[in-house]
Formats: sequence, C-alpha cells, structure tokens
Amino acid sequence: MIREQVAPRPDWQDKVEARGLIWHTGDGKPYWDEGTYYRFDRIEVDLIEGATAELYRLFLEAGQAVIDDPQGLKIFGIPDYCHAAIRKAWNDEPPALNFGRFDLGYDGTGAPKLFEFNCDTPTSLLEAAVIQWDWKQEVFRQSDQYNSLHERLVGKWADLRTLIPDRLVHFAHVADAVGEDTVTVAYLRDTAEEAGLKTKAIAIDDIGWDGTRHMFVDLDERAMTTIFKLYPWEWLTNEQFGRNLIDSLDTTIWMEPIWKMIWSNKAILPVLWSMFPNHPNLLPASYSPMAGNVVTKPALAREGANVAIHRDATMIAASSGAYDGSQIIYQALYELPETAPGCFPVLGSWIVDGAPAGMGIREDGLITGNTARFVPHVIG
Repeated sequence: MIREQVAPRPDWQDKVEARGLIWHTGDGKPYWDEGTYYRFDRIEVDLIEGATAELYRLFLEAGQAVIDDPQGLKIFGIPDYCHAAIRKAWNDEPPALNFGRFDLGYDGTGAPKLFEFNCDTPTSLLEAAVIQWDWKQEVFRQSDQYNSLHERLVGKWADLRTLIPDRLVHFAHVADAVGEDTVTVAYLRDTAEEAGLKTKAIAIDDIGWDGTRHMFVDLDERAMTTIFKLYPWEWLTNEQFGRNLIDSLDTTIWMEPIWKMIWSNKAILPVLWSMFPNHPNLLPASYSPMAGNVVTKPALAREGANVAIHRDATMIAASSGAYDGSQIIYQALYELPETAPGCFPVLGSWIVDGAPAGMGIREDGLITGNTARFVPHVIG
C-alpha cells in the first residue's frame, strides 16, 4: 500500500459532475482528491477482500446470537416495540440489497482491523463505484482496481425485480445542504433503473400515512409498497410515525430491512469481541472502560462525531457532535499509518448481497469525519 501523487485531470470538476458527483469540493479544498492515489499489490487486495468476507460471516453469527438472546436487543437501545419486528425480519429475510461498508484500519502489513460497519445509511458509494473507476480508466488504464460495485448493485436490483410490486421503488432521503445524501440516492436510483425498475424520489418529510390502508403514501396519495430510505432506522423509529412503521411491515418492503438496526449499531462491536476474542480482524471492544490506548465512540453516532482517542490515559484527539447522550462504546486503538503529514487513511470495503464488492479510501486526521477526502486506488 503506497501513497503516490499524480497530476489531476485539468477538467476533473466537469468530469465528476457529469457523472453525478456534485459535492466534490468543500471549503475550497477537493473532497474528491485525484491528485493523490494509493497503489496496492494483488496480495494486499486479496487480503482485504478475504477480511471483508470473513467479517460478514462474523456479523451473521453475531446477529443470530443477538436475535436468539431474549434480552439481546436491550443493550442496543432499540425501542421495545421494534423487537418483535426485528426478529421477524431477520428470520423471514425480506428483500434487501444487503449492502454496506466496513471501515477498516490497514497499514499494508498486518491484518485489516474492523472499526465499524456502515450498513444502514452508507455514503461515499458513487465515489467508490463510479468516479474512481472513471479516473482509473483515463489515468491508469493498464492498471486494475478492486471494484465491482456497480455491476453487483445492478445485478442485485435485477434479482429483486420480481419481488417488488409494480416494479416501483420510492427513494427517500433528507434534502441535505451539501448534497451527499442526494448524490448517493440519485446513484442508487440509477442502478435500480438500469436493472429495469421504475423509481420515484421523495423527501422523508413528504411521506404521508394512510391510516385506512395502513400504508405510507407519496404526495400523489400513491401507496409506497417498496421504499429505499437513506435515513437511519433509529431516527425513523423515534419519529412521530415510528409505530406506523411496524404496522406497515406486512404491506411495505423497506430497504434496508429493520434488522439492520443491529449491525449498524456500534453496540455490536463488544458482542463480536466476546464471541470471537483475539480474531485477527477485530479489535477489543467493551461497554465499559478499558485499559490501554482506547477510542471511545457513541453507539449511534455518524460521520466520526463525538469520537475521542486516548493514549496512556491522555486524550489526544476528539471530535464534536450531537450524540453526547448516546451509549459509549470502548474500542482498542488501532494506530493508523501516517502516509503523509497529517494524513491517515481508512479503507471502506464494500459488500453487496453479502459479498465483497470493492473499496474506497478516505483520508483525514486521527479521526475520520465528514470533511475527509476521498482518494482513488489502483492495483499493480
């Protein structure tokens, strides 16, 4: 894993915008940074891909253990009224893309280590699937890239097509100011349409509830029978219509399913460590304070918010955020490689339908936040 420099394409802004990445610059600095890239050899990529498949296996076992334990969902802070629905969805396996991003620490020598699993509202998808591939094809055409994301997403939508009523999927998200969620949802709509589905966009706030039909409806009063939402389940279940969600589960396909509340919650990390202690791809994790160098993070925070790093009982880095009231998870510190002054890469290794599908890389300081840069990679 070698960090290298290359001249950005003179018209790179126009090219990434043409492919849908409207949010490519922040505070005058590129978010999409093609002046930097990482070069991996095939052995390293095989190691990352293998770790991704292995972590998915561990999550399946940990999820089943939580489901089988009558008290297993209590530690996740999930409302009691959702428990039966989560267990039913886990056992029934409703239609799903079953996609997500494992955030990994990797230094090019040891085993990749899991930080967390973003599998409810994962972003940086367009960048990983399309933008870095286009860059690679133009700048390093003879090189390869660990990237089958687009083909796998389209293929999975095609597999789901006969299960979706009217072959129509509503795509719901927050109209975020910077456009990150908008970009992700627009790209996923493209993959669904490429697979032969019809799609319709709607803002979360515009979804209505029809009490007579026990169904959610769009602005045209059309029943929303299949909904892809880029909006956290824990937020949905705490909304005014949260209990209506449970009423809708027999008539509405939600993507991703409500059981994702288990995997997307960092409270799963101590479960994994207790079940698979000393596993090479896991870091020690606990619900209570740990000795040694430790990272503390809220169970339900996003984009690196409210994370603190402690080395020798001294806090050396911390991020702000709105998750102060969330349960704290303790995880052993993994020393990220500093590949350039102040630059610490985190690998985002994707799965689609439970299978490894590609990788994206974000660079930031010691804590990877929402201002991290996305940088491409090549193999060879």
